Amino acid sequence: MAQAQPFLEQKIHPTIIIQAYRAALEDMVKLAEEKYSKPVDINNEKEKNISFRVTTVVQSCLGTKMISKWMDLAVQISLDAIKTIRVEKGNTSEIDIKRYCRIEKIPGGTIEDCKVIKGVVLNKLSYLVTFQDVTHAKMRRRIENPRIVLLDCNLEYKKGESQTSLEIMKEEDISRILEQEEESIRKQCDDIIRVKPDLVFTEKGISDLAQHFLLKAGITAIRRLKKTDNNRLARL
Repeated sequence: MAQAQPFLEQKIHPTIIIQAYRAALEDMVKLAEEKYSKPVDINNEKEKNISFRVTTVVQSCLGTKMISKWMDLAVQISLDAIKTIRVEKGNTSEIDIKRYCRIEKIPGGTIEDCKVIKGVVLNKLSYLVTFQDVTHAKMRRRIENPRIVLLDCNLEYKKGESQTSLEIMKEEDISRILEQEEESIRKQCDDIIRVKPDLVFTEKGISDLAQHFLLKAGITAIRRLKKTDNNRLARL
């Protein structure tokens, strides 16, 4: 900004100065890409020269006094995280750290306990510690290589959007209404059970009856998942 002061004193409008800076930046980036940049395969860990270059670049980005003591750990974690979320699209790579990379801070432990988890850590303490939102106490807590179904709807009887009045004249009418609700939930669960999942995530609620049908089929269900976490799971 200090370099712009002479231009301001010459009564040049700030908008023109900013446009000039942007044009210079574009020229610099283009020059760096065409003449000085070299493609590097970060997955090639056997080639010492490439590995050294990548490590040097990451160190220059992380080089602060606070983290210097754990620089090697920070560099390795950074590279592992990038390799995990990178997606190849034709001749380019997409690295979306905003959507698919998250730093979870759990009290306790030391800096050396930090690591990259190559999967999804759900952003809710109950998932991390006690799994309280597993809807039924008898459902499985540990499942390896599960088949997963992701939902954004309720697993419960859906009431009408407008107000509905029912006039019940007989006791049998109450039983018939309850049977209809049960049949609706059973149909939803049967559709899920048909694809044979091990784990069901939903962003909404799960009724006790739906829990019963899923537990009977050996399926674990987790409710009230955040939309962002559901999207991350869908990407795996």
